[in-house]
Amino acid sequence: MSDTDRNGASDDGTSQPITDYDIHKVLAALPHRYPLLLVDRVKALHLGERIHAVKAVSMNEEFFQGHFPGAPIMPGVLQIEALAQAAAILGIETLELAGTGKLVIFMGIDGAKFRSPVTPGCLLDLEVEFLQQRRTIYKFKGRASVEGKTTCETEFTAMIADPPEAQ
Repeated sequence: MSDTDRNGASDDGTSQPITDYDIHKVLAALPHRYPLLLVDRVKALHLGERIHAVKAVSMNEEFFQGHFPGAPIMPGVLQIEALAQAAAILGIETLELAGTGKLVIFMGIDGAKFRSPVTPGCLLDLEVEFLQQRRTIYKFKGRASVEGKTTCETEFTAMIADPPEAQ
């Protein structure tokens, strides 16, 4: 097995994903905390290219109390937020921003489509790929799925920014 550098490139030029990315690394990369932390682990991270993360959807999620009692469904906007958090990990790790206090902030959502409901007990796969960069603005394409069946897909933009100053 060949050695890989920080960018996941091996000696033979192929891309090797980062796969040892557990909840502790997620917490170190993202400022989000429960109940709004929507990424539990990363299965594969290809720096500067794409990420495959996972959200374990539990009946204990606070949003299920009201969406919908007796027929719980994960809100589509939270699926998009989960994709955005996965994209934030991709950006933070690619740009080596962990611990700097920089934030990845949503700017726009394009062409969002919701294909299938997400219910308690599901493992929600979050696949995001980097599409484009202009200065500190990034465009991503995301797809959420359960057991290979697409639940949500969208393109979205985000920017790297300093946190707002405390009032």
